[in-house]
Amino acid sequence: MDCLNDMMGDRHVQIRQAVEKLGLQNVNDAQIQKWLDYLSLLQKWNKTYNMTSITAMDDMLVKHLFDSLSLAPFLPGEHIIDVGTGGGLPGVPLAILMPEKTFVLVDSVGKKIRFLNHVKKALKLDNITPLNIRIEAYKPEKPFDHVVSRAFSSLSDFYRLCQHLLTDSGTLLAMKGAKVDENELQALPVKYEVKELHVPMLEAQRHVVIMHKNMNR
Repeated sequence: MDCLNDMMGDRHVQIRQAVEKLGLQNVNDAQIQKWLDYLSLLQKWNKTYNMTSITAMDDMLVKHLFDSLSLAPFLPGEHIIDVGTGGGLPGVPLAILMPEKTFVLVDSVGKKIRFLNHVKKALKLDNITPLNIRIEAYKPEKPFDHVVSRAFSSLSDFYRLCQHLLTDSGTLLAMKGAKVDENELQALPVKYEVKELHVPMLEAQRHVVIMHKNMNR
């Protein structure tokens, strides 16, 4: 038990160091514990539902939690949708970080939404709304300030299928790896920016492509 407590304590310290490197202010111990509880639930449910290929907790901290949190500085708006959220990434970590904002988490796979409904209840995350729907069929009552995704392979498809969800001044944010295909970028009909994401403890490069709905190239 002492060994387990030491391990949990070490992870608290790791998270605290990571959020400081990311420049995230006023993160409290309760939020850190919720992140750890969320990853534990993801790890547990993954044995049955196969939601992520990353299963070791130390890897999940970096490649799921810290990666998701690196997007926070690009989300000044209040109403955000995570498309193709899978097990809740990046939406759940961001919702824990920013409880004053609302997050809709969309996935077409029912078992993943069942997991997210369990997460919502277990962690008392009143600011998330999991939805089992195909994104092209979703007609929100209120448009979103930001659409985020780690799931779309094609930037053009992401823009085409999701731009209707945004406010006129809204942005789409696609999380990408070390290289962003130049041909994909050139195919976009709107103004875009490519920003590097600095993920603590991750050796690989990460980027985000930010597309502006009503700013033509």
